[in-house]
Amino acid sequence: MKLIKPSYKIIDNLDPIYILEKIEMCARTCYKSNLSNNFEQTKEFLRKIIHVRKHESVIEHFSFTVNFIIDRGVSHEIVRHRLASYSQESTRYVNYSKDKFGNQLTFIIPEWLPELEDGEYYYDIRNNVCYNNKNVEVDECTIKYLKELLNIEITYLDLIKGGWSAEKARDILPTATKTEIVVSANLREWRHILKLRTDFAAHPQMREIMRPFLDELKEKIPVIFEDIEY
Repeated sequence: MKLIKPSYKIIDNLDPIYILEKIEMCARTCYKSNLSNNFEQTKEFLRKIIHVRKHESVIEHFSFTVNFIIDRGVSHEIVRHRLASYSQESTRYVNYSKDKFGNQLTFIIPEWLPELEDGEYYYDIRNNVCYNNKNVEVDECTIKYLKELLNIEITYLDLIKGGWSAEKARDILPTATKTEIVVSANLREWRHILKLRTDFAAHPQMREIMRPFLDELKEKIPVIFEDIEY
């Protein structure tokens, strides 16, 4: 059994000059006004349009794609957002007993178990303990959690070995199972997603991945995302 932390990667090149100048051109079409003379004027114009006038439809003209590695529970929440395109790792067709997956299942480390580290975990039946190659000490609840994941892995592999297809054996996979999902959305939808998913009401594991994602966007294209706080 392998445990990893969640991660994300922005696939597209977010060139702020290209993005904002494109959006300005689209926005000024509505008002038949002249383009700005420099980039600073472009930014101020868009701040007024987006944050003061709330004319957010103009930012729908730019989209970008992100690759998330998260657990299936978090992915189930992300795909509820309607105005986006998704391509997700399929447990119907992916057989984790194959060599390319290390003949094992991979799970995402929960945000509330920071003591766990990336790596392979094992169960010592004789001593009734779970451990990894770094000998991380964990409490009783965490041991129970790890044992359950290990038992699920054993059962999954046994079902495959017994002749079940991956799409049948997947019925026992928990929401902790690692999944990879590629998400494409326009800037307006990303704003909507990040307002909801960085809030304190969001699931801890959702906040864990979405807050650094928002912070990166604030650095790359601040005009679009700088007003979103968490």
